[in-house]
Amino acid sequence: MTNYIRPFLDIGLADVNLVGGKTASLGELYSALASQGIAVPNGFAITANAYREALSRDDVADELHQLLDGIDKGNIRQLASKAAKARAVIYSAVDTLLLRNQVEEAYRQLEREAGTGVAVAVRSSATAEDLPTASFAGQHESFLNVRGPKDLFEACRRCFASIFTDRAISYRIDNGFDHFKVALSVAVMKMVRSDLAASGVVFTLDTESGFRDVVFVTGCYGLGETIVQGQVDPDEFYVHKPTLRQGYRRVLRRRLGAKQIRMIYGQRGGDHATLTRKVPEAERRKYCISDPEVLSLAEMAVRIEAHYSKRAGVPTPMDIEWAKDGADGQLYIIQARPETVASRRSADVYETYNLKERGSVIVQGRAVGEKIASGRARRVVSGRDLSAFKPGEILVAPATSPDWEPVMKIAAGIITDKGGRTCHAAIVARELGIPAVVGATLATERIETGTEVTICCAEGDVGSVYQGQVAFEVTRTPVTQLRQPRTAIMVNVGTPEMAFRTAMQPQAGVGLARMEFIISEHIRVHPMALLQQDKVKSAKARTEIARLVRNFKSPADFFVQRLAEGVGTIAAAFYPKPVIVRLSDFKSNEYARLIGGDGFEPREENPMLGFRGASRYSHPAYAEGFALECAALRLVRKEMGLSNLRVMVPFCRTVAEGRRVIATMAANGLKRGEDDLEIYVMCEIPNNVIQIDAFAELFDGFSIGSNDLTQLTLGVDRDSDIVAFDFDERDPGMLEMFRLAITGAKRNGRHIGICGEAPANYPEIARYLTGLGIDSISVNPSSVFRTMAVVSDAETNTLKSNT
Repeated sequence: MTNYIRPFLDIGLADVNLVGGKTASLGELYSALASQGIAVPNGFAITANAYREALSRDDVADELHQLLDGIDKGNIRQLASKAAKARAVIYSAVDTLLLRNQVEEAYRQLEREAGTGVAVAVRSSATAEDLPTASFAGQHESFLNVRGPKDLFEACRRCFASIFTDRAISYRIDNGFDHFKVALSVAVMKMVRSDLAASGVVFTLDTESGFRDVVFVTGCYGLGETIVQGQVDPDEFYVHKPTLRQGYRRVLRRRLGAKQIRMIYGQRGGDHATLTRKVPEAERRKYCISDPEVLSLAEMAVRIEAHYSKRAGVPTPMDIEWAKDGADGQLYIIQARPETVASRRSADVYETYNLKERGSVIVQGRAVGEKIASGRARRVVSGRDLSAFKPGEILVAPATSPDWEPVMKIAAGIITDKGGRTCHAAIVARELGIPAVVGATLATERIETGTEVTICCAEGDVGSVYQGQVAFEVTRTPVTQLRQPRTAIMVNVGTPEMAFRTAMQPQAGVGLARMEFIISEHIRVHPMALLQQDKVKSAKARTEIARLVRNFKSPADFFVQRLAEGVGTIAAAFYPKPVIVRLSDFKSNEYARLIGGDGFEPREENPMLGFRGASRYSHPAYAEGFALECAALRLVRKEMGLSNLRVMVPFCRTVAEGRRVIATMAANGLKRGEDDLEIYVMCEIPNNVIQIDAFAELFDGFSIGSNDLTQLTLGVDRDSDIVAFDFDERDPGMLEMFRLAITGAKRNGRHIGICGEAPANYPEIARYLTGLGIDSISVNPSSVFRTMAVVSDAETNTLKSNT
């Protein structure tokens, strides 16, 4: 008698042909990784032999050939009709007494282990599933909260039949799979009571950039189907792999999701097995899992990745599903498969998209991918609207469904009201290589069919939908054309959201990480307004501050955590390369524009030369705020373990002021030399150049700020329309300033670089600085390749002239 049942304990990765990729992976986890602290619910598989034998009986294959041979997947109605008939054929063919009895006995065994009426998940698993070049994710059916042998067998039959869903047929055609060479197995797994807790998805890379040194965790309340279906905006967390391996246990970065609904168990089986309920506001304001649980998931993910990489013989980033059991409090892994999109992007060509102008923003959400696309919007609220969709249109929907994939494949981009970066729309958009903005609340209300829009996912985590066709450019640079000079070419980074993708370009680290953007965009509140809320005069500002800090232990904790996560993300992205972060360099008028800031800042006639930079840090008006900056940087270096972070002091007017800053930083836990901490100073005031020997005694390095240095050397206000034409870094006086700064730093054995755009804007300056022997040139990411070429040529010419 043929046995169609295999317990998880007897299944491994070598059994893909027997139980499919998904179930082979479950068996591998259950049998090989339990000893490493990875919990997987027990279960069994119905092997693909049950499906294959069903095909071999009573002319089943012939009937399917008549339905499927020559099918036109572009004819949506024909595809739907023939797919439904094919499913009916399989549904009937697998209904045998032998299979029914074996499934019942396997379920009874599971009951003996887990209790009578144990709830199980029933998931299809194709023998061509989760291959390195095709994921098959979401193509076939799954059923949750199935109880009892009768309902279980019904769910199994429906799983087998789902091999001929419309989307699965279309997917196989697109990926060159023969319908009759793909078989289906069914996995039956004990349900984790995540309906009482939380669940989600973990990737062992960043899904948008493909950056591999982080673990990306998403989570929501209840069963995880709501994340995959794009019904919720989940919580998101990043953990840095290299420092996690060194024993540092800190979440690198987090984002609170809306988590609008939770999926729970229903009272009856079949189509009523699960229900969705709204999540109360108080719960939505909290993260669905704790930091220790995020770190535990990250550790499990790293072990799983290491195991699969060893088996494959190559690094294998993973896509992992997890669930927390609300009854026993334990975290379980319920699925793991190789990630097949971000990890397979070609590194032969560096492709960058940039807007050439800006339009009116209609909605914003989570950016998926790094591209830009324009087109006419088509609002699709239900499956009935799909037939009107035309190639090249922008799909606008509340959320997407796997049944929509034939239409999604002809879309130029996707916009959804709901969903996070691991929802169905996001997964398919990545696989298709088109931009998507998900979780763009009210998109279906604000964007009407026929509206011309531009989707931009090239500006970081936030994706924007602009009104009309906004001009953009695409730059493609073959790797073979890159020339790496001896001079370090670094990048200027202001936004943490761009850090991962920028770090994947050729560069030598970060020459300037601007703290101001993180404060203005991610904190938005004046530091002193957080510490002295009683002095905030505006009732509106006090209300907004209270809203922003409500989920934190204290207002100070809000500032420190947000700033540490922003700076830490940049430091982690480039680790272990040096990252030089500049302390806050707002002018007083810019500080005043922060929430609650107007009551803490002086009104100055010329803020450019006023209360800014180093003069603020030990001054009574800002000393407490500066202490928060130091606390955040200390957290990044000591608790996150990102020792590649260097600190730079801006606008330090005198040597005496430099001494005060060094002492103030030491008093706040940032002592120069301790734990190899290096402190640099901006060389942007003529006095920094004139007294470079004295400054070199206090600081470990210099970074020329060409904008301010030019302004102060030439006496030109670069913001003045009247005299700005005289602002020119190529002036002979400026060239002499560059020479004095570089030779002075070299004389004292100090590192010196430049972090202005002058070398990128003027190749002759890049050549001049290279000839002087500057250590590093830091430019905006879009200027890196051009600057590398100029500096390489300059080095070659300098070498020739010296021989």
